Amino acid sequence: MSGLGATPVGITAALGPTNTGKTHRAIERMLEHRSGMIGLPLRLLAREVYDKITARIGEDRVALVTGEEKRIPPRPDYWVCTVESMPVSREVDFVAVDEIQLAGHRQRGHVFTDRLLHARGRLETWFMGSESVRPILEELVPTADVHTHPRLSQLRGIGNLSLGALPPRTAVVAFSAEEVYAIAERLRQRRGGAAVVLGALSPRTRNAQVALYQSGEVDYMVATDAIGMGLNMDVDTVAFAGLRKFDGVEVRELEPGELAQIAGRAGRAHNDGQFCCLSPAGPLPSAVVDAIETHHFPVMRRVIWRNSDLDFRTLESLTASLRARPPRRVLEPVRAAEDFSTLVQLSAREDIQALAKGQASVELLWEVCQIPDFRKLLLDGHVELLANIYRQLASPRGRIDPAWMAERIDRIDDVEGDIHTLMTRIAFVRTWTYVSNHRRWIVDAEAWQARTRAVEDRLSDALHERLVARFVEREGARASGRATREQRRARKRTRSTTVQRRRPQLDRAAVAEGPFAKLLELDLRPSAGSDASGAVRDDAWVQALVEAPHERFALREGGWIVDLEDSEDAPELARLGRGVDLLRPEVSLLVGEALGAGARARVQRRLVAWTRDAVTRLLGALRSGAADALSSDARGLVYQLEQGLGTIHRSAAEAQLRRLDGRDRKRLESLGVRVGERLIWAPKLLRAPALRQRAALCSAALPKGVSVPAPPGGAVSFAPNPEVDAGAYTALGYPVLGDRAIRADMIERLLGELARLDGGAGVGLDGREGAKLAGLVGVRREQLEAVVEALGWTRDDDDEARWRAPSPRSRRARRSSQGRRR
Repeated sequence: MSGLGATPVGITAALGPTNTGKTHRAIERMLEHRSGMIGLPLRLLAREVYDKITARIGEDRVALVTGEEKRIPPRPDYWVCTVESMPVSREVDFVAVDEIQLAGHRQRGHVFTDRLLHARGRLETWFMGSESVRPILEELVPTADVHTHPRLSQLRGIGNLSLGALPPRTAVVAFSAEEVYAIAERLRQRRGGAAVVLGALSPRTRNAQVALYQSGEVDYMVATDAIGMGLNMDVDTVAFAGLRKFDGVEVRELEPGELAQIAGRAGRAHNDGQFCCLSPAGPLPSAVVDAIETHHFPVMRRVIWRNSDLDFRTLESLTASLRARPPRRVLEPVRAAEDFSTLVQLSAREDIQALAKGQASVELLWEVCQIPDFRKLLLDGHVELLANIYRQLASPRGRIDPAWMAERIDRIDDVEGDIHTLMTRIAFVRTWTYVSNHRRWIVDAEAWQARTRAVEDRLSDALHERLVARFVEREGARASGRATREQRRARKRTRSTTVQRRRPQLDRAAVAEGPFAKLLELDLRPSAGSDASGAVRDDAWVQALVEAPHERFALREGGWIVDLEDSEDAPELARLGRGVDLLRPEVSLLVGEALGAGARARVQRRLVAWTRDAVTRLLGALRSGAADALSSDARGLVYQLEQGLGTIHRSAAEAQLRRLDGRDRKRLESLGVRVGERLIWAPKLLRAPALRQRAALCSAALPKGVSVPAPPGGAVSFAPNPEVDAGAYTALGYPVLGDRAIRADMIERLLGELARLDGGAGVGLDGREGAKLAGLVGVRREQLEAVVEALGWTRDDDDEARWRAPSPRSRRARRSSQGRRR
């Protein structure tokens, strides 16, 4: 990315209230570029955007980078990140930063300000945020093209409501965990239950709770202001349980802009939303209500800044550079930053001073200081942990001791305990997840990442169970009639499974020596699920499916996606259906409704992303970066070839072909593209594995019950189904001629043989030559005439035994094409 000294190219500021589609527009714009990066304010929001993008273009092209999660394929084109985790040194065509008004945030603002000043795409840059940041943008980025976007729906205040008067699809917002729990408990007693969303929950638990709400199992959500930063949920009403919050420094009144950011979660797209205060809080002053409804707020005059050009020569020089004064009055120095406070405390220790000698050691210390305190301990406790980590990293070994790290992770790998205990353990393991993502710090980083992720997943699942057990009254939900019969049966089984999980564990060491040793040979665990007919699968199965590598799935004839984990049965998980085109089929799950709406959505997203990746891998070089070097006409030809799954009629691209120069033709040939007299095709896509995938994709576009089978045994031709459009067979690589579907390369060979035999007197299809031609394309001799006729050849008026080429002009074009190929 470019810095302040570079010429800014195409800087756009998209400003407006919530529900204006700013983030959606930025994502669409990013995907129009060959590469891009978007920074988002929350880890959960980054994952949501990652899921949306991968469901469109697959996971092979998209990286997800947050402090605790890194999913980086070998050659990603797009990067979805939290703002703090953006790899700003990486050059991409498009860069976007969301919620840029957070540059005024006391703790995080300096990061957003740094992105505003320095993050630039090669071709285009977008900043999205509130209209209140406009004066800051105009001063710091005067070349930005500022656009104001109106809200897509109306937002109105409805005064104060009691808990009993809250309408369904309401999110109650409180500003402490204790208040969230208290309100959720009251909703359980009066309304059957509520989902709970706090910033301290792990993403996995938050996703599960949001899915509980989104699927309609509960009609209410109780949350902290963590929901205010762009998370998309079906909320009609936002109710404020209080109007004061602790911001990490002091308890203060919420500002009108903050209230609007949260209230704006009500309503989606063109559905209007409403906001209120939950009695006895409020009421909101009429001026604040009017400001929220009309989206008019005081503008920002200053943003938080910290020097990013750090001096790592000594501890003193690093501290001095972090305390540097801002170069402009509009920039306010950060007053309290956790990493800087940690640095100050560590730098005061004599043992740390002795180790932090030289630029590399000082830079390492600063990296360690940036490990977040997810546990929210007193600063001294966090500093002590970081001191331990730094001493190990600064030692001659240069790595964290695996035994030391394992001991601390083992202590928190325990799913017993109440909600508070589990949340504390999740916060602890998040620290180790962050550490494990620093590959230089530990041996076998992938194994540690998998271990910490597994611990967090187990704790998250247990926490979700506790939250549901405490805040969701299943009997009340059943009485209300909101759940389907199948969902109710699933809940009973889930409760049964939960009871089994909470039973005391066997002392295996004692049992192994006693009379009940045979018990250890029995698998008494609850079933992880059954086949894809609709039986309940537990969260572990769903998570394993979502996290599975590409090779776990396969696309079978007829458009079925199967699970290869069970090598014997390979159960069918989903079926492809007609999409917007052959490359983007719809994916219909075959797993039953009892799986639960949230889990089904996760599985479907994974299978949609897998399908997009499967198509990209199928097309291979046609979708590689090498195609970018082609001219626009050649790229247009490749695009048509992609849409045709590797085979198109030459007539469809004749205009582009006429404008191609020799360089383009050579590049096309290097991509594996062959231009024939009648067809343009990719030979690699005529191999058996590719043909099976092409057949499945073609079948998906056909009416239900109709399919295109892959050619049997590598046959060069076969009888097509007359009820299937001929275009499907062309996309398969077997265009229909007469009453046969013939492989593309064999059609071109037949044309070449006909041209060779045609000495001006036509070609005879009887005798030895006719038998040879018929064998070439795998047809009987009596079928050969229909094939030749479909190629445009006609019987000689004077000698019906001989066939004439379409025209001399066509023959010249054919010879010219053949000469170019040679």
